Amino acid sequence: MRFSSYIGVIALALGLTACVDDTQSSAAPSADAVALQAHLEFLASDDLEGRDTGSRGHEIAAKYIATEFKSLGLEPAGDDGTYFQRIKFRRSFLEENSASFTLDTGDGKVELEYPKQFLTGPSPYSEQDDVEAPLVFVGYGLVSDAFGIDDYAGLDVEGKIVVMVTGRPESLPSEEGAHLNSSKTKFAAERGAVGIINLHTPAREEVRPFEVSIMYQRAPSVRWLHPNGEPNVAFKNIAASAYVHHEAAQQLFVNAPVKLDAIFAQLEAGESPQGFDLGVTARLQRESRHEEITSPNVAAVLPGSDENLKDEYVLYTAHSDHIGVTKDLSQDDHINNGAMDNASGVSVMLETARMFTEAGQQPKRSIMFLSVTAEERGLLGADYFAHHPTVPLGQIVANVNLDMPVLLYDFADVIAFGSTHSTLGDSVSRAAGQFGIELSDDPMPEQAIFTRSDHYPFVKKGVPAVFLMTGFTSKTEGEDGGEVWGTFFAEHYHRPSDQPDLPINYEAGVTFTNINYAIGQEISNQVERPRWLEESFFSQLD
Repeated sequence: MRFSSYIGVIALALGLTACVDDTQSSAAPSADAVALQAHLEFLASDDLEGRDTGSRGHEIAAKYIATEFKSLGLEPAGDDGTYFQRIKFRRSFLEENSASFTLDTGDGKVELEYPKQFLTGPSPYSEQDDVEAPLVFVGYGLVSDAFGIDDYAGLDVEGKIVVMVTGRPESLPSEEGAHLNSSKTKFAAERGAVGIINLHTPAREEVRPFEVSIMYQRAPSVRWLHPNGEPNVAFKNIAASAYVHHEAAQQLFVNAPVKLDAIFAQLEAGESPQGFDLGVTARLQRESRHEEITSPNVAAVLPGSDENLKDEYVLYTAHSDHIGVTKDLSQDDHINNGAMDNASGVSVMLETARMFTEAGQQPKRSIMFLSVTAEERGLLGADYFAHHPTVPLGQIVANVNLDMPVLLYDFADVIAFGSTHSTLGDSVSRAAGQFGIELSDDPMPEQAIFTRSDHYPFVKKGVPAVFLMTGFTSKTEGEDGGEVWGTFFAEHYHRPSDQPDLPINYEAGVTFTNINYAIGQEISNQVERPRWLEESFFSQLD
């Protein structure tokens, strides 16, 4: 799973309580704790070396998952009659010492220092970029008819480089705001911009210091390739980019009608700044190196039994990749095993698949199980499948995503991201209730988790989706589930210590799996397919 900041998570958790009935549903079948443990311990073993996209370890994980699907009698749903959907990726690297940022103020030229004052990444499309254009400030750089926002109103950015502040207005709902925030490149490209400069802000510095971003600067970017070999770059006219430190950014505003300090003051006051021409020109240059790798999604189907509904699919997803081997030589253990992230989710999916095959009665709709790759690289495996599905996309009625259940305590409630946007919310509530588990509100809406995992590419294609997280209330007297959850993220998330020797509660895993199975059971057998709620922002996505 991909998160940004966990500050305040534990504090949020402390105030959450829930009263639940401990009685569990007696309905068969049930998940098996030993099976969950066996799957997790294999997938998160040192031998798989962190399952990085394109690595030998991830290939082993994919073959393990395919073998499990085959042993259950599930039909192959990959390419060419196999369980695998092999994806080609382009991995791009920024060439050393190639990045430059020259500002022409009219009174002289100023060179910004890389990486101290600005950062940039490699181009996934070209090997050499050299863009010189006037700068235009566009506030947050957002456009939304639904929220009455147009930061480009009255501005001509054709052939220019747009300058915008990071983030979005606090007045926007978190999930909708996160979606708009992820669309900034789209808004700029559609209006003819040739480059984007994002400004680090003082507020952002408090959450994630600029120096932290510098630490990740050498990491490659990854994009999937279309069958014709073209990288999935929707907006090729955006040929330049930079992320500028808030102090260095003052120089971009030397000729501006409003100085940068005043802009930051507006942000602090909760106001959205208006755009204007900056009266300066910038030249951005970089060189990129490309290499090709491949990695598979793994897909299988349990055919439905109803003549009228069997061509519709309930889609379960879980990402099989993790972040591989760390290069931090200060640690003795270099393997990021990814036990919770996301060997746990894949283990739940495999047990869910077994439960469906052994239920004794086939569901009316077909069930597809999809293990996706490259989630940690930007939800790429799921996005590829959403663009190149092996079954008609319009026949996928719902997505149940399994990403990083933190199975470290006996949870008494669950949080279901996406449940407030579609009729799936009712299905989740009923499924959890069968096992005495309450459905709680999102305790950290600022994280906008609904837009941060593998269901999101399907949401953008119009598929209703939901995924569960263990809630912050524990059944164990004296134990604070939110504190356990927060401690995991503070001490183990994306670290070598996320491994099978954590105090994993496999009986809690059984409950979690049973709930997710019950969700799929209801969706697959109900007469009407799930639908977005009319008032949901995500029902209107194009």
